[in-house]
Amino acid sequence: MNAIEKIAGIFSKFPGIGPRQSKRFVFFLLTKGNDFLDELIELLNKLKNEILMCDSCRRFFPAGPKKEKICNICADKNRDSSILMLIEKDTDLENLEKSGIYKGHYFVLGGNISVFEKNPEEKIRSKELVKKINESVKSGLKEIIIATSLNTEGENTMEFLIKLLGAMAQKNSIKISTLGKGLSTGTELEYIDSETIKNAIQNRH
Repeated sequence: MNAIEKIAGIFSKFPGIGPRQSKRFVFFLLTKGNDFLDELIELLNKLKNEILMCDSCRRFFPAGPKKEKICNICADKNRDSSILMLIEKDTDLENLEKSGIYKGHYFVLGGNISVFEKNPEEKIRSKELVKKINESVKSGLKEIIIATSLNTEGENTMEFLIKLLGAMAQKNSIKISTLGKGLSTGTELEYIDSETIKNAIQNRH
């Protein structure tokens, strides 16, 4: 296997990228000069060395010189510690923050669970989530909002989370809610506009 095939194989692992498109990416890179490729290599190294995963919410964030382990959202004392929103991926968090509507804390699940998954607890950060909730209880956690996408995987993930957290929530008098159904079926949180997000959060149940 040559370099073109190897790099195309890497690109094909990206979300929504098939074999033909991944090959196009490789040939695009081959048409660029050395300066472009050198800059890309430098940025990839920075991505590896300067972007860390938050120990609390599990989102990726640009760390400062001190290599902080907690992101700016989790470190913000003005955030509402009584609410925790569970989301599938970092881009969902970015969209919610851009809307400026939600002021609580987050936990990034790192994916979703397909219907026929045999080991669902391994497809998302189940252990880390339980740890996060136990820590949040001490800070006055009162509500967990499950904000998964309105597609088959998202609905299945929501059902798994309700079962996973049910006993813990009941024991600690924590309400489990889901986003309002003003969202269209098949919608991913990443692409929802601010007004729709606002209605979905306000009308959660």
